[in-house]
Amino acid sequence: MVKASIPPGNELLERERGGQKQGVLITAASSLLMLIMTLPFIPWIAVVNTGTLYAHMGLESEVIAELDGGYSVLTILSFVQETRWGILGFFAALLLLAALGAAFMHLVTVIRAATRKYGQKGLLSFYGMAQAAMILSFLASAATIVYMFYSNHHFGMTGFVATPIPYITLLLSVGTYIIIKKMEKRERALEKDHGFLEELRRNWILFVFLLPVITYFLINNYLPMVGIYFAFTQFNFRDGLFASPFVGGRNFEFFFLMDLGRLVRNTVLYNVVFIGLGNILQIVFAIMVSRVGNKYFKKTSQTLIFMPFFVSFVILSVMVYNILNYEIGIVNTIVTSMGMDRIDFYNTPHYWPFLITFFFVWKNLGYGMVIYLATIMSISEEYYEAAQIDGANVFQQIIYITLPHLKPTFIILLLFALGGIMRGQFELFYQIIGHNGRLFNVADIFDTYVYRITTTQPLSMGLGAAAGLFQSIFGFIIIMTTNFFIKRSNEEYALF
Repeated sequence: MVKASIPPGNELLERERGGQKQGVLITAASSLLMLIMTLPFIPWIAVVNTGTLYAHMGLESEVIAELDGGYSVLTILSFVQETRWGILGFFAALLLLAALGAAFMHLVTVIRAATRKYGQKGLLSFYGMAQAAMILSFLASAATIVYMFYSNHHFGMTGFVATPIPYITLLLSVGTYIIIKKMEKRERALEKDHGFLEELRRNWILFVFLLPVITYFLINNYLPMVGIYFAFTQFNFRDGLFASPFVGGRNFEFFFLMDLGRLVRNTVLYNVVFIGLGNILQIVFAIMVSRVGNKYFKKTSQTLIFMPFFVSFVILSVMVYNILNYEIGIVNTIVTSMGMDRIDFYNTPHYWPFLITFFFVWKNLGYGMVIYLATIMSISEEYYEAAQIDGANVFQQIIYITLPHLKPTFIILLLFALGGIMRGQFELFYQIIGHNGRLFNVADIFDTYVYRITTTQPLSMGLGAAAGLFQSIFGFIIIMTTNFFIKRSNEEYALF
């Protein structure tokens, strides 16, 4: 490793104490202090002129009793919820997100400094995390001060005063950030890491080519995330998104009061069956098609299996109706011709888990099969030739050559599918089941339920957004957990 001289003024920071650089200890101590200052009982904003302020708001006495006192950066949203001044809600939500992000990164910084497990790049990873924590703390403290002035301007009077805490956090985050940057500069010289800005200067043309992609994802993936705020409001078109009354977690309470267990059970179990059975059959059919020797038969069978994927769910619902209808359905026509009683499918719930699974697999079998078939076609023929020379039969070739090569593809598809495990096949269930209440116990999933309540209740955008946020968080936890265990087992197969 190349030795880099200590820049002037860095001697104190680079000096070691107990085997740890003093600059790292200062950074950890600063992070710990700012982490403590974000606790709910530490006031960042004090309420003054309470009588005039609350009279101006027209609040009742019992609400006033709840609002007296100060607010921390983690409890400021309670003021918005209790007063229902929605115009302040979005600003407070952003402030809370910045504070929570800063608190999490401060916690990670303190833990890394205490355990001396800095990350993949050593101290550079530690400095990167600490810098991000300081930036978010700066934004949270600055936003708190701006929030105070904005609120006073909105109410037309001085009703809020910032305590010394946000000012201390502001100065502390700036000072610590400067210390980190000074230490990071020497560490980059030691590790021969020129950093992002230098990389940008050297390869700016390549970054220019990335601009369309960045713009696309910014517009289509990140800006729409602002709509998450719908989940915390009682939206109305008069006030708009940022001024509608802020209701906190009331929209989420609705889901816990409803039959959440049944909906989650149906959604998850159906998806588990779809993922498990679907992938197994796709692999089986891909192997079978790859083993067909006749070129024309192979192409024909592959096309016929793939065709159902292009059938729309509306057409599928018509097909299902004509197959299962009590009076004129194909099944009942055959049954009655054999002298047997008709089967009332649409009033008999226990048939539908099997029917829905069958139609899902039938429709999606060809698409997944093509993906696995492409992987099989990429396997070198030399493996199979060597196996044949060694006396391996067809089944042994499949077990010891084909399936191991399909394992990475299977894991990637599994991770992608698990990310949406709480997002059921809405089109499939809605088009086939519709509003048949007799089948809801076995065929009602999260998406169809949310669709019904958001279309039958006026202006219930908050409920829909809350449901979407719940599904996203649930899927995120599932995919992160699965990826963690896969990474521990075999890092090459992990998604990230």
